[in-house]
Amino acid sequence: MHHFTYMNNELHCEQVSLKRVAAAVDTPAYVYSRATVERHYKAFQRSFTQLDHLICFSMKACSNIAVLRLLANMGAGMDIVSGGELFRALKAGVDPGKIVYSGVGKKASEMDQALDANILMFNVESEEELLLLNERAQAKGKVARMSLRVNPNVDAGTHPYISTGLKKNKFGIDVERSLRIYRMAKDLPGVDPIGVDCHIGSQLTELSPFLDAVDRMIDIIKTLRSEGVNIQYLDIGGGLGIPYSNEEPPAPAEYGAAVCTKVADLNVKLILEPGRVLVGNAGVLVTRVIYQKPTSEKCFIIIDAAMNDLIRPSLYKSYHAILKVAKADRPGPMIVADLVGPICESGDFIAQDRKMECVESGDLLAIMSAGAYGFTMSSNYNSRVRPAEILVDGAEYHVVRRRETYEDLVNGETIPAYMLPTS
Repeated sequence: MHHFTYMNNELHCEQVSLKRVAAAVDTPAYVYSRATVERHYKAFQRSFTQLDHLICFSMKACSNIAVLRLLANMGAGMDIVSGGELFRALKAGVDPGKIVYSGVGKKASEMDQALDANILMFNVESEEELLLLNERAQAKGKVARMSLRVNPNVDAGTHPYISTGLKKNKFGIDVERSLRIYRMAKDLPGVDPIGVDCHIGSQLTELSPFLDAVDRMIDIIKTLRSEGVNIQYLDIGGGLGIPYSNEEPPAPAEYGAAVCTKVADLNVKLILEPGRVLVGNAGVLVTRVIYQKPTSEKCFIIIDAAMNDLIRPSLYKSYHAILKVAKADRPGPMIVADLVGPICESGDFIAQDRKMECVESGDLLAIMSAGAYGFTMSSNYNSRVRPAEILVDGAEYHVVRRRETYEDLVNGETIPAYMLPTS
């Protein structure tokens, strides 16, 4: 469910017309619905009330500090994967005691930053990382709370680029090796192994991979406890999918009921890391048609949003529904077209061979389900400025990130003095 609906044939986010937003901030622009984020968070939260749990929003999905603050105000923590994400989370006012730090490539400086902030826990992904964390914690006179990210070798059945739970993936540690490393961690003075963590992939549409992974984590926890490792947390990651098109992912309530049944007697605090499921359908990318370009092979609709703004279709061949912001009383003729941007790459497309209502230059379109991995994966390729981000709250909207300027593009760049003309 989301709060993007037509009123008088004009697409609105909550009570704000997307046409009004486009007129004020230009296009392309990301528009997020506060009510949708809140609805999704509360639905997820209700699904786990029978267990002691903490929802740590996966920041890589959407890291605007206004969205982070909205979630933090409802009690969410954060799952971070970089020092920059930690900086953003703290800037947004997130309680550091609700932050878990994942990711395969934590640098010493980032560990120091997280140790100074006193985050809840590090999700360690290799033996070398564990030894470095132990060293950095000792140097600071601290003990780092940590879990190992265990790779359960579960096939999530998702796109290979977003699969993380197989042995061939770069993430996590295989089960047998993880037990050996836990035994090592128990004797290291700078770390405290208090959790077990896993994450098997993103955009999952079936429960069985989740439950298979949970079963394997339960076995590991029982083994570790029998050896004197005091495991208090089970982090089962995120990855629950959303409907972009015809997908039918499990509802949070169904997911929660199944997981809670599995771990009810385990006596752990459950950590969940949802991302896409909270914000994916809470955001759209508003764009304007620049030109139509029919050729002998196909019709191209050229818009002012491009792969630098939303790379998912180019990277994953992902589907996003496309709606006209202003629709007629009666639908116009249908066409089959490629929706493409101005980037100088053949891979710059939002949709290919899409059956859609005929459009004209100047028409506004909404690229739906763009709230997750949209702006966070954007870039300045072709020296294009990144779009504004807008948060709608009822009948009001707020610019929570202004559109970049050309000056922003060169900020931090310098020309060596010897290249400059002499007077």
